[in-house]
Amino acid sequence: MSFGLERRSGAKCFMLSARALSIVWGDDPACWIWTTGLPGSRFPEVAELVDVCWLEISGKLNLSLLSPGTTYAAYLVYTIADDSYGLECNIGILPPKATVTVVSGTKPTATTSSTEHTICLQHMHGEEEAVMHRRKQQYMRLRKDYRRKLLTREADPDIRCPRRMSDGWAEVELGEFAVAGGATGSEDGVVEVSLKEIDGQRWKRGLIVQGIEIRPKHTS
Repeated sequence: MSFGLERRSGAKCFMLSARALSIVWGDDPACWIWTTGLPGSRFPEVAELVDVCWLEISGKLNLSLLSPGTTYAAYLVYTIADDSYGLECNIGILPPKATVTVVSGTKPTATTSSTEHTICLQHMHGEEEAVMHRRKQQYMRLRKDYRRKLLTREADPDIRCPRRMSDGWAEVELGEFAVAGGATGSEDGVVEVSLKEIDGQRWKRGLIVQGIEIRPKHTS
């Protein structure tokens, strides 16, 4: 895990390395491998997806480590290998879902809040605009009896799309949450961030995960 202070606000920032995350099948070399020496990585090792149809990554951080009275966002920091497949945003294919869950306080009075967003990890054909996700689309699907069926995907105005950074890596926002302010200067509890694509049964390869960064979010 790496730690820093945001220059703009002085608030604390953390990044959970891939090793600090919970990755389903992460200990099976047929599914994930650990790669070293990637340029721009803040950590010596990153996790590279070999082949899975069940993609699930999550990480936790104690709220007491963060700055009180601050709104944070969590970002998956990653890149895509040249031989990747199954990660692109395609019409008719279920996209990943990201969930941010905050458990505030301690038992038995702890409270839980959760938000969920649709995530795009890779644009089709190098498409860098999010407009394609935010309009209603129709597509044909071939049924098991080889007949075609016209389906409609409703517009998703809240889909989170990736942004390429100057160091060559990409990031996509997984969600946001607020840390309460208080006289004690810290809040008991934990925030859990997860990324899942488990319903589409689509085989995937080539996602290279550096970690999940948690830093202050500003509206302007």
